[in-house]
Amino acid sequence: MNAGLSRFVKKVTRLLAVMAILSLGSAARAQETSPATTAGGVSAAELAKANNPLADMNALNLQDSWVPTISGAPGDHANTMNVRPVVVAGRQMIRATIPLATQSTSGGAYASGFGDINVFDAIKLTSEGAGTDVAVGPLLVLPTATSDALGQGKWQAGGAAVAIHPLQGGSVVGALVTYQTSFAGDSNRPGTSLLAAQPLATVSMGGGCYFRSTAVWVFDFKNDRALVPIGMGIGRAFKGLGGVVNAFTNPQFTV
Repeated sequence: MNAGLSRFVKKVTRLLAVMAILSLGSAARAQETSPATTAGGVSAAELAKANNPLADMNALNLQDSWVPTISGAPGDHANTMNVRPVVVAGRQMIRATIPLATQSTSGGAYASGFGDINVFDAIKLTSEGAGTDVAVGPLLVLPTATSDALGQGKWQAGGAAVAIHPLQGGSVVGALVTYQTSFAGDSNRPGTSLLAAQPLATVSMGGGCYFRSTAVWVFDFKNDRALVPIGMGIGRAFKGLGGVVNAFTNPQFTV
């Protein structure tokens, strides 16, 4: 393990330890409140909604993904801030992902800017109150990257499927699967055929705190490659900003 990765692991370990201590304190205080409401001020239902990609509420998600080291490329790193607005209209849940990325390029340089914007419309198939929610719908990727290193240079289309099963106490299990393939764009860039699968599990610990595992597995059929991250994190949902705020960290390693 190199020095940079070692420092990163130590920082994450300290952060997880602090959050675990805070969560234990919150869980203890939760024993003194009513069973329906956690010490964080959110109910079990609200906690489940905060971690449910099919929840019937508009949202704005900010997720930063930092890669401190890249195998086979000593000294290289990458960072992506994904801005994800979610708009719910009846049975439709429209989610856009707008990446703001920094990525290494040839010659040891880095490119920073916008990546390709991804939009999908998940249409809920199950009725209100169903034990498991299922949604499917179309997906479109726009070649908006400001640098070749940050995007595919191709228009891509495909589909998305989501299945979510809330459990007792605010826990949630499920999966999000998307597929995209290129149909137009820069003729000098290679075509795409990508499947992304995100197994999702959050386990409530009380006090609005929870364990989570939500790594995205990517299978690149065009280039016969796969990235399979394995991760485990911790988070907390609480009342704030006029609604429910959900903050988490989810360290992961790719095998």
